[in-house]
Amino acid sequence: MKDKYHIREFVTITFGMFLVAAAVYFFMVPSHIVIGSISGLAMVLSQLTGISLSVLTLVLNVILLVIGLIFIGKEFGAKTVYTSLLLPVFLWLFEQIFPVSQSVTGNQVYDLVTYILIVALGQAVLFHVNASSGGLDVIAKMLNKYLHMEIGKAVTLAGFVTATSSVLVYDVPTLIVSLLGTYANGIAVDYFIDGFNKRKRVCIITDDYEDIQNYIIHGLKRGATLYVAQGAYDETHRTELVTILEQQEYRMLLNYLNQTKRKVFVTVSTVNEVVGTWNQKKK
Repeated sequence: MKDKYHIREFVTITFGMFLVAAAVYFFMVPSHIVIGSISGLAMVLSQLTGISLSVLTLVLNVILLVIGLIFIGKEFGAKTVYTSLLLPVFLWLFEQIFPVSQSVTGNQVYDLVTYILIVALGQAVLFHVNASSGGLDVIAKMLNKYLHMEIGKAVTLAGFVTATSSVLVYDVPTLIVSLLGTYANGIAVDYFIDGFNKRKRVCIITDDYEDIQNYIIHGLKRGATLYVAQGAYDETHRTELVTILEQQEYRMLLNYLNQTKRKVFVTVSTVNEVVGTWNQKKK
């Protein structure tokens, strides 16, 4: 079970980094959009020094990685080691396989919107498994941990400094676009993370709750709480079963109820976030 979890986490992190790298290479770099990120800072420094974008990204990531290991923790640091190395590798592969010298869409606004959506999704995927794309995400994670800022707002604050650096090599309109893009990126990150964090609170009233309880505990590997409920019409006492499930688990429970054709009364509500021991799934 643990091996499957680690493999899934590894694949998730790799996919998240692929999204981030693709957004940077195909939309940010050719359109000269310096959204607040370590890649944006590397892009500015590459223009000033002539050093390869992938090399500068690696160097800056290593510096911030050490900071992350010290202030955030070993688990986050270990994952960020992997992502910090993976970003320049993906950028190098893109440079070799898909050399790009101009905007993919031909329009800076389209590039900006596409970049924000793709990179925010990638960042949210990584933050969801307690990882990051490295770079300024490390600073954002520190602000989130020590100042309890929402991660999207932390991404925005950390990115404003980098976005401001665009004025060193580009014009003022590019600076304005970069600042607005950085702000929008933070909003998009919070939006995607909220989507990952949402759960379903399922309340089931039935005369035959034991089998459903066993399916939730042993089949879905989730806990449940039992309450005694009394109907107002016939004053009959029944058991109400309440559980919190992920989206996929919720669909599995509905399929189980439909297949077994049990007489149940089910109400469902959305829970925006769950903290505590619920997240420690039964083995």
